[in-house]
Formats: sequence, structure tokens, C-alpha cells
Amino acid sequence: MRGHGFLLANYVPGTSLLHRTPTGLKFVLVFATGLASFVVLDWRVSAAALAGFCVLFLSTGAGPQRLWAAVSPLLPVLAVIAAFQWWQLGGPAAARIVLNILICVVAASLLTATTPVQQILDAVVGAARPFRRLGADPERFALTIGVMLRSIPYIAGTFADVRDSARARGLERNPRALVLPVFITSVTFARQTGEALAARGLGEPED
Repeated sequence: MRGHGFLLANYVPGTSLLHRTPTGLKFVLVFATGLASFVVLDWRVSAAALAGFCVLFLSTGAGPQRLWAAVSPLLPVLAVIAAFQWWQLGGPAAARIVLNILICVVAASLLTATTPVQQILDAVVGAARPFRRLGADPERFALTIGVMLRSIPYIAGTFADVRDSARARGLERNPRALVLPVFITSVTFARQTGEALAARGLGEPED
């Protein structure tokens, strides 16, 4: 499988203000952005917020290519959402919904572009540690997040490879030619990941 950067930007070393911001505050920013997307009702406010987040992203030194790579895979889906919402609720509501989704993606990309993965996982462990008394396992939770962050780009990259292969054979409109290979590859990847974790004793509850 080719290497693909999908959905969220990869970490880019730097010394920008966001790089030096504590990870916890960046988590709060992403969480607050997600909540705000349900509150903002004016597409013009959403457009201004998206422009601001894009400027913040570019200020980190990650570059416009990484920003485009983070949002471009969503554009076909967003086009369908926009068309449906336009039909149901009108143009302003459709624009607001699509813009709010893009804001959440760019905000999450700000976190991943300015924070190493291990630092993100350490922050997750620290945040979940108070719930240990309720039976939560912070390390296992962080392991789950780490596997998810590794799996999403892999599966997305697999889909792109399968789509390119189907297009070369003139089968790009055949759902089975697209879905079945991705499904088989994803299941194989999941089994291999599970076997690797089990071989190392990871993810198992402590005695």
C-alpha cells in the first residue's frame, strides 16, 4: 500500500505558539470547537471561524499541502451532504453544516500537526487516570487510540489503492470491485494487529 496522509495532518516539528501550547489546552480547543459547531447558526460566522483556523494551521509551518490533504478526502462526502441539506433546509443551512464540519477537521489537524502522537497518548492516559477507580484502564484506552490513529490512514490508503486499480480496469463504478477488496484487506490488517498485540501481551488486563 502506498503511503497516504488522510483526514488529519501528521506531526510537523516546529516552535510556533501552538507547538508550545500545552497538549491539554489543545484538547480543550478541539472539544470546544466541536461543541460550538452545534451552537453557531450563521454560515458567515462559520466561514470566518474556518478562515481563522486555516490561518492558525498555516502559522504552524505545516504548509498548505498538509491542510489540503486533511480536508480534500472529505470533499466528495461534503458535496453530497451540502446537496441534501440545501434541498431540505436551504443554502445558508447547508453552508453552515459543511463549514462546521470543516472547522472540526482543521481544529483536529491543528492538534495532530503540532503534537507528537506519543504526547497525545500520554495526555489521554493522564486524562483517563482519575477514572481508574471506576474500572477504567487508561493505558488500554491510549492503546486503542493509538491503534485507531494507525488504522484510519491505512484503511483510507487501501481504499485509494483499490479505487485506482478498479479505475485502471474500468470497474470504478462497480461497488463490489471497490468494497470487497477493502473489506478483506481491513479484516486482515485487524487480525494481524490483534495477533501482534497478543504476542506482546499488550491490551490484556493486569492480574
